[in-house]
Amino acid sequence: MNRLLIIEDEAVVARMYEKIFNYAGFTVEIAGDGEDGLAKVKNTNPDLILLDIMMPKMDGLKVLDILKKDEFTKNIPVVVLTNLGNDAVVTEAFRLGATGYIFKSGMSNDRIVEEVKQYLAPPKDQVPQG
Repeated sequence: MNRLLIIEDEAVVARMYEKIFNYAGFTVEIAGDGEDGLAKVKNTNPDLILLDIMMPKMDGLKVLDILKKDEFTKNIPVVVLTNLGNDAVVTEAFRLGATGYIFKSGMSNDRIVEEVKQYLAPPKDQVPQG
């Protein structure tokens, strides 16, 4: 079972994602802000982090930068969540090491789960042949 850490400051949105991913068979932990997320990541050792960009205290880009510079967390895939239609923010997230991004609005629950599963799947050249 895949472990997912969702770092999202909007409680309603976080709970919605928690329900979606629990239903899809994931174990989910929620952090309400960037500082909480950085504390929880080391305890939960997630397989993937869903990270909101716009948060109080510490924004998602700062959290991403810290995660990717830390030896313990640098290899955990991070998918950023945004409603911003700002290419510069997405470009900066990729520069900092984001694995992918998901626009929060306008995407079906099934599509969100499929996107996350895609980022969890090993690259095709690493899939054992048999």
